[in-house]
Amino acid sequence: MAQTNVYSVNGEVSGTIDVPDVFSSEYRPDVIKKAILAAAANNRQPYGPAERSGMRHSVSTWGKGRGVSRVQRLKAGKKATESPNNVSGRRAHPPRPERIWDQKVNKKESRLARFSAVAATGCADCVRERGHQFDDSISFPIVIEDEFQNMASTSEISEVFDSIGIGYDVERAKEGTKIRAGRGKMRNRRYRTPRSILIVVSEKDVPVFKGASNLPGVEVESVSTLNTSMLAPGGDAGRLTVYTRSAITKMGEWTQ
Repeated sequence: MAQTNVYSVNGEVSGTIDVPDVFSSEYRPDVIKKAILAAAANNRQPYGPAERSGMRHSVSTWGKGRGVSRVQRLKAGKKATESPNNVSGRRAHPPRPERIWDQKVNKKESRLARFSAVAATGCADCVRERGHQFDDSISFPIVIEDEFQNMASTSEISEVFDSIGIGYDVERAKEGTKIRAGRGKMRNRRYRTPRSILIVVSEKDVPVFKGASNLPGVEVESVSTLNTSMLAPGGDAGRLTVYTRSAITKMGEWTQ
């Protein structure tokens, strides 16, 4: 069984640990992409115009012989309405709220996608190809002592990343923060930040959740809620991921 280094909060190698079998899963980018697109579709909120929107008028047509277009006009006026080609008319082919966006993914496919995304986080080439920055001397998967998940200070977590050799990626996310294009900037999502380090811990609501929330692009997730969308944002596998020792131990209990 393969082994990897375990880093202390000082950035030094404190020992080794056996790598779980899940990290030797087959790499299937096609299955990963399918699972993530399905998850995104299932999270879509149905939308569309109100029933009879743009059609709630008392209208009539003038008929021919007046030198004007034969369209619906307000009963007590001359303004054209209702027809899609008129100003203030209804939409021609609006989105329908009753449309079903859900996509189905087989259970085995979903499990394979998650295992494959986990395996990609343990491959340095996959992580580098995704655009993350780190020292070449780091052993993958990156495992750190459980003391790390009890840190609640953002500055302390940042120092740990620097000592291990992955602090460059947080700077990459900070420098890559840009103003979003389009209407989203007016809808409380003005800035778009690249994804950076993912921290996987063994339990929920540990102090590191609060401490890492201020670092750009950094996210924290527990083993029980770990999913493909977190491991491979946008369908691109190989996210730079840091596992705690206890999290790796729990992942060793997963069955292929």
